[in-house]
Amino acid sequence: MVRPSTKNNPESARAFALKAAQLLSDLKCTEVMVIDLVGRSQVCDFMVLGSGTSARQMKSVGESIDKMGSQMGSPAWRMDSDSGSSWIVVDFVDVVVHLFEMRQRAFYDLEGLWREAPRLAWRATDRTTAG
Repeated sequence: MVRPSTKNNPESARAFALKAAQLLSDLKCTEVMVIDLVGRSQVCDFMVLGSGTSARQMKSVGESIDKMGSQMGSPAWRMDSDSGSSWIVVDFVDVVVHLFEMRQRAFYDLEGLWREAPRLAWRATDRTTAG
């Protein structure tokens, strides 16, 4: 399956990523983070990471993120999970949302892989920081 091209601009993708981060937080995910990959990745412009507390919770959050995308006119291109439901990926092309069980998140260390990329504030109390 070929990954579709996008017609969205980075600002609309940024807004979508921030809304996705807020939804993850509202649904009790922890360590929610938005990484700005504009000009750094050929795969997506923004990556949203969150940790879940159980396979059931992560599945529910993944479905909610998918529903949010459809309601915003940006349905997920693809949604996938590993066999143990310890990592769920919802791919919106410009924005990719990763839901992890804590050990899986530490093992794959996506935030370390993209340590040089800026983190975006997604709550009023956050500040945008570089890597």
